[in-house]
Amino acid sequence: MRSPWTGALIALAITGCTPYEGLTLLPGDPNSPSVDFCSIPESEIYQGGVGKDAIPALSDPKFVPGWHAEAAYLQDEDLVVGIRVGGDVLALPHRIFWYHEIVNFELFDRAFAVTHCPLTGSSLAFDRGVVDDVEFGVSGLLYNNNLIMYERGLGLQSFWPQMSRGARCGPRLGTALTMYPVVELTWGAWRDMYPQTWVISEETGHDFRYEVYPYGDYRSIDNFEVLFPLDIDWTRPPKERVLGVVDDAGGVGYPFEELRDLGPIGVVEHAGVTSAPGGTVIFWDASAKAAMAYSREVDAVELTFAVVGDEIVDQETGSTWRVDGVATSGSLQGMSLAPVAEAYAAYWFAWAAFEPDAVLWEAPQ
Repeated sequence: MRSPWTGALIALAITGCTPYEGLTLLPGDPNSPSVDFCSIPESEIYQGGVGKDAIPALSDPKFVPGWHAEAAYLQDEDLVVGIRVGGDVLALPHRIFWYHEIVNFELFDRAFAVTHCPLTGSSLAFDRGVVDDVEFGVSGLLYNNNLIMYERGLGLQSFWPQMSRGARCGPRLGTALTMYPVVELTWGAWRDMYPQTWVISEETGHDFRYEVYPYGDYRSIDNFEVLFPLDIDWTRPPKERVLGVVDDAGGVGYPFEELRDLGPIGVVEHAGVTSAPGGTVIFWDASAKAAMAYSREVDAVELTFAVVGDEIVDQETGSTWRVDGVATSGSLQGMSLAPVAEAYAAYWFAWAAFEPDAVLWEAPQ
């Protein structure tokens, strides 16, 4: 069955920017955080054409092994958000996020919200412990075209723009969310790395056609349109994927098309402020469509990385490494680099809007 809002989203994607009046958030308004203050301009918050929970966030969905029949809806080139929690590895597909945007689940007594906003291409995971494990839902509101989450089941609700990584309206105004590291890459690459992976089943209890992308050609790097008013930074193609590494100085954005100039595999010394032990390094894998940031230190040893042939190799031990930060051979085989939780993938236009002071990395000429 086709979702009741798919047609509207396809129409918006085809016709381009369809402006809405900025909302005035007032007590009694069903979309209001029940207070009359925000730290972001209320005139720049837009109604996304659907109401609260019309896009239904998932709660503790069914995960199945990657080889299971209920995972057959996935194609090797599909992007997934990969997460490792304890000894478990999970894949949360973009195909699920197109229709749900937020996946709440608990694992090893920890509560997570893994999120992906299709309009900004941004994939972030949060530890819900800072909000007493309250689940997040989809408010139907957008800021800078980005998903605004809200706390489910509370009388007084705050609003949390995903890429702000914290509350920007409501009683929890200013509360920061703790990020949890994820890597975004193709399903085929993730499954090859982790044959034992679990993945969200297509049997979600909803009648969505997960095989259908509901936004037309919106995600094409050649599509320069966004759906809601926003001053666009035209330095890069708006829909280019960027690995953003956030810091107090504004962070650094690593455009995928620049990383592609490094070749099939690449290593970049992080150009920004870092708190990671030994500093931060960026790994790139073109075939996996993935980039991620890691601490360079393992067991108190600071490693230096380079590309040798078609592999990432550390110069200290000669061990080889994958884009997920795992050593696949050498004396460090099986060891993992600590991923930088504050690194995530998003479209360039959104990264530039949320991090206007960030540095833009360029490949050496």
